[in-house]
Amino acid sequence: MVAPLHMPDERRPPNQGPKRAAHNRDALVAAAREVFAEHGLDAPLSAIARRAGVGQGVLYRHFPDRASVASAVLEENVRQIEAAAVVEGARLAGLLGVLTWHLTESAAFVGLLHAHGVVGRPDDLPYAMALSARVERALRDHLGPGHPLACGSDLMLAVAMVSGAVTGPTRAARERRAVSAWRLLGVEVGPVRAFDTGPRPSTG
Repeated sequence: MVAPLHMPDERRPPNQGPKRAAHNRDALVAAAREVFAEHGLDAPLSAIARRAGVGQGVLYRHFPDRASVASAVLEENVRQIEAAAVVEGARLAGLLGVLTWHLTESAAFVGLLHAHGVVGRPDDLPYAMALSARVERALRDHLGPGHPLACGSDLMLAVAMVSGAVTGPTRAARERRAVSAWRLLGVEVGPVRAFDTGPRPSTG
């Protein structure tokens, strides 16, 4: 009998299990944002797995159902805005640019800012409201004295109005409409961009 071949230790690839899991999760969240934006929150989960380049088993390992996928997208949207808010020298205009990027990229985020819930079920509403409140806190901390959105609920009303204007067949078209809406409200908005929050601990 021929002895089995063993790869020398120095030639064995390192165990990238945790790194691969984190990579797959990030890819799934990014794919879900794109698929939801293109096809709505009822898009098949199989389309998300295909866009991310993984099997459906990998998707379900991270996200057992549609609500958990949408929640992950929403959490990442809000997390980016919160991270942008604590950068030294952050200004409201820059934060609105980050928020506007998420509005143009994420159908789920638009729904959140209208407080419709994550996937439209009544029991999702408290969760959606809590995330919306986090967005408001991040923005409100940068409202200067006398800012036109500083009064009462004007800030989130303006955000909801802009989110309602975010329509169009392409991301570029949605961005143009969002920026135009801010301009009509007389509010300065910075460059429309994502905010890199850096690596996140693996969830396995």
